[in-house]
Amino acid sequence: MKKRIAAWIYILLALALCLTPGLGLLIAGPSEAGANEVPARLPELTGRDGELNSDYLSQLADYAGESFYLRQELITLYARALALFGRPAEEDVVLGEDGWLYYADELGDYSGTAALGAREAFAAARNLALMREYCESMGAEFLFFIAPNKSSLYPGHMPSSYPRALSAGRAELLHGELERQGVDYLDLFGLFISREEELYFAHDSHWNSRGAALAADAVCSALELPGGYFSGQFGPAEAHSGDLFEMLYPAAADPETDSPPQGLSFTQGEGVRPDSITIDTTGGGSGSLLMFRDSFGELLYPYLADSFASARFSRQTAYDLTMAAQLGSTAVVVEIVERNLGWLVEQSAVFPAPERELDLSAAAEGAACELESSGQAPEGVHRVSGRLGAACDADSPVYIARGGAVYEASLLSGGGFTACLPGEGGGDYTVCWYQDGALRSAGASI
Repeated sequence: MKKRIAAWIYILLALALCLTPGLGLLIAGPSEAGANEVPARLPELTGRDGELNSDYLSQLADYAGESFYLRQELITLYARALALFGRPAEEDVVLGEDGWLYYADELGDYSGTAALGAREAFAAARNLALMREYCESMGAEFLFFIAPNKSSLYPGHMPSSYPRALSAGRAELLHGELERQGVDYLDLFGLFISREEELYFAHDSHWNSRGAALAADAVCSALELPGGYFSGQFGPAEAHSGDLFEMLYPAAADPETDSPPQGLSFTQGEGVRPDSITIDTTGGGSGSLLMFRDSFGELLYPYLADSFASARFSRQTAYDLTMAAQLGSTAVVVEIVERNLGWLVEQSAVFPAPERELDLSAAAEGAACELESSGQAPEGVHRVSGRLGAACDADSPVYIARGGAVYEASLLSGGGFTACLPGEGGGDYTVCWYQDGALRSAGASI
């Protein structure tokens, strides 16, 4: 009898556990979205045209799977259980030692598998050189810097199961190529490593407020502006929810804290968030800043907003440098995190291609290449993109000739190139490059 009662109790408990998520969804409503998740929406039985939604049942199943009762709490419990065995519940997170968390996208740089070949390094540096040339022609100073990966600065907390690369990483190779091409850059790696204080969050993939202040001082110094933010005043510790911690434990409170800066003087529009695509500010400094940044700019931009009379901070992945002329910018700053360096040869900046002097009569006929009109371009110019039909020298620019003028293109991965050229698109073009030290050319039409 006692065994039968125990069996029934076990069955009822198991049934209650199985029914709780679904019944809770019906009674209490959907669970809140966690981290960067988009809240799930209950599907409509019919569409706008009044016809029956044929995907209703599958959409309803997706909705239930993303909204069931206690979803975030159960995800957190599952992640805690896996962590006991050294396994992360999210493939994007690496469980480090001493409670540290790392972004898995850094592993390519950490292990050396995210290699930067000679051509890619030249192309990235050449693109930055062209960007600098354009900005300086508009009367703006140009500055580029890389925000280091957390694992590059603090490898001591990385799990031993991940071997660290012994060869130079992508950032170091790019810095070397920038030096060869005479492009000034700001090196934050040595600056951060020289500090004993840990300036990145343990549960976040980014620097903390003091780390951002150190980077801001370096930017100000490079632009010959007053700084002193790192030695300035910081407020009392406040709760900080790390992006990596939220991914693993969405229902738990992150015990980590951050001390925000005090005394910054700038204003910004209503409803603006640190992760907004565009942030316009007015500060107490001098000059006008245009800065292209990623998520590392969320804690960095308040310091720079304070340093300039006006500033625009943009999260566009395709840098529209023509905004410098529209805004009257005196400085253009480009920041990119180490793990995203590949973007420099995947996303091209928007600006008119510079004209060059090149004797096309000396060019030998090369392999045919593709050319097409593509992408957004500023007023008065058109964008063309293409791909070389043959391998070129690692340090070869790519030129596009049209109407008796020659222009240098921005370089993309895989032999690609793109340029914003004057006038309307269409007609005949000539593409030129160097192969085995000799100038080659190929005609192309759009």
